[in-house]
Amino acid sequence: MAHAHESNTKRIWVVFAILSVITTVEVALGIVKPDALFRAHFLSTSLLNWIFIILTIVKAYYIVWAFMHLEGETKGLRWSIVAPLVFLILYICFILLVEGDYVYEVYKTGQIKWNF
Repeated sequence: MAHAHESNTKRIWVVFAILSVITTVEVALGIVKPDALFRAHFLSTSLLNWIFIILTIVKAYYIVWAFMHLEGETKGLRWSIVAPLVFLILYICFILLVEGDYVYEVYKTGQIKWNF
């Protein structure tokens, strides 16, 4: 029984390490903000934003995978939980980026002035 406890402890530390590395990469990119990624655009936003979105989705998936114990479930159950979430997250990111870009362009090029 003690052996199972040790493996669970090891598993928690591995998950912690992986999530820490991803978070450290996100924070480092946010601080450094490389011009090559910040100035390059894809689908109305910078590549840096896309990297943040992708890394956040990877972290969310790994949290669900590890802490909801999905790695031991059947493939169908895993996909029935993860696929709708990934789709909805990508969909809301798309909507926010497209609508935000539209509002920005209206204020930038239109007669309406920034008042905030």
